[in-house]
Amino acid sequence: MIHKKTRLCVLVAVFAAAPAFAQNVAVVNGTAIPKSRADALISQLVKQGQQDTPQLHQAVRDELVNREILMQEAVREGIPTRADVKAQVAVAQQTVVLRAMIEDYVTKNKPSDAQVKARYDELIKQAGGNEYHLHHILVDNEQQAKDLIAKIKGGAKFEDLAKQFSKDPGSGKNGGDLDWANPKTYVPEFAAAAEKLKKGQMTDTPVHTQFGWHIIRVDDIRAVKPPPLDQVKGQIVQQMQQEKLQAFEQNLRAKAKVE
Repeated sequence: MIHKKTRLCVLVAVFAAAPAFAQNVAVVNGTAIPKSRADALISQLVKQGQQDTPQLHQAVRDELVNREILMQEAVREGIPTRADVKAQVAVAQQTVVLRAMIEDYVTKNKPSDAQVKARYDELIKQAGGNEYHLHHILVDNEQQAKDLIAKIKGGAKFEDLAKQFSKDPGSGKNGGDLDWANPKTYVPEFAAAAEKLKKGQMTDTPVHTQFGWHIIRVDDIRAVKPPPLDQVKGQIVQQMQQEKLQAFEQNLRAKAKVE
């Protein structure tokens, strides 16, 4: 039978050791794997989209145990002391430190709501203009285009001729419909011709581009409708943070003495 005093000593020893044990996820051949290392890997995996579950914690523990076993073998073989390995470790360590510094800088230098709104208004102003709903017919030569224009003016239906003669594989089968778009998305000659037309008008003469000869009709014109701020706020914030980070790096480089 264990004496009460002896039993009390055992319990005290167990409880005294408990906090130290809790700081480790495992001990491999006498080497402890700290819980902080597991927490860091779990946090990284969660950021990548994995669910924080008991199964993930167990998988991370198993992975860290395997790594420690392999690391101990690598140490026995003298791998960490090799010059090439030391150089790679230095680069990896620098990468981790720099990533942490950049994350801290970005966190501390987030643009205000007012700054984001001002940038949004600026972008909307730059993107102003009109969208055009166009139809077109594309053919290989100018004379055929002139003949088709004459037929349309004579009463032939534009869409029917587009389905029959247009060489544009995307719009031809749809009667030449190009849907809504900013004219700037087209080649310059095409865009310039379209922007000269009013709603309901068609080009009187064929328009030549690198693709062939076009007959263009404007079905409708509308002002470009910008996306709401809430929809693009994240992209604007990211762009502004990147600009601040670049300026921060350039400022440090300007102050640095590089020989």
